[in-house]
Amino acid sequence: MKNLDKLMNDQGIISALAIDQRGALRRMMGDDISGEQISAFKQLVSEKLTPYASSILLDPEYGLAAAKKRDTNCGLILAYEQTGYDKQEPGRFPDLIPNCSVKNLKAEGADAIKLLIYIDVDESKEINEVKEAFVERVGSECVAEDIPLFLEILTYDDSIGNEKGLEFAKVKPKKVIEAMKRYSEPRFNVDVLKVEVPVNMNFVEGYAEGETAQTQAEAKAVFKEQSEATDLPFIFLSAGVTPELFQETLRFAKEAESTFNGVLCGRATWSGATSEFKNVDGEAAAKWLQTEGVKNIQELDKVVQETATSIS
Repeated sequence: MKNLDKLMNDQGIISALAIDQRGALRRMMGDDISGEQISAFKQLVSEKLTPYASSILLDPEYGLAAAKKRDTNCGLILAYEQTGYDKQEPGRFPDLIPNCSVKNLKAEGADAIKLLIYIDVDESKEINEVKEAFVERVGSECVAEDIPLFLEILTYDDSIGNEKGLEFAKVKPKKVIEAMKRYSEPRFNVDVLKVEVPVNMNFVEGYAEGETAQTQAEAKAVFKEQSEATDLPFIFLSAGVTPELFQETLRFAKEAESTFNGVLCGRATWSGATSEFKNVDGEAAAKWLQTEGVKNIQELDKVVQETATSIS
């Protein structure tokens, strides 16, 4: 495994901050937001919150100035994929940022590379083989540059649609776990998996307001199975849920004997600052980040330290 020291804390846990959002951030802040404003917002988040993070995930399109504002003890992960996918074409195929390579992202100061792919293990062999070859190529680039690869896997099923609904919640455990198994294979040269929580907690008994997809016992069994699906370090993404629910999920994972190695958490930490930035100004957003943002990240970090398993 490549050196992950710059990306984790002294306890060997990855407690990372994600603000590589591009399309999603534009949707949160309004289509009239400029690229300069997106960059300015990322700089604020980096400056105010990286003293409390082991590393930060940014994008090279709007985030390079923010990378320079990060705390000296905070590692840097740079995204390599273009945001989104072509909705007119089946398969949710990935693409790389055209003017980027692992070599030039490393030259910009990256301590690791992040690649996001959308995976449905039940989709056609032809579609999944294209994605597998894509990840193999990026993995080989990372080996050549001796830099860790973080692979982010987002699962879906276009025959169901809504990934936040009950029907997908029923199949999500299989989708997440099988994808993790596949991309843990040595041929991909992945160093860390960034993955979804394997259940939708909004449909777990005791957390659900209506129908459920799993009982608590079933959900705990799924978390345990996920841990046993890979020998690689794996960290959870927050998927935009509230800070409270994400923290509660991590406690639930620990109770289920999940051996996850940390988090890469974005919107659950800083999303409240977007409305301050959009509707008031940068000073108001900075104040929100210094108060609510710092509170969110410190509370999350406390839970992560109590629940995550050390890599080292």
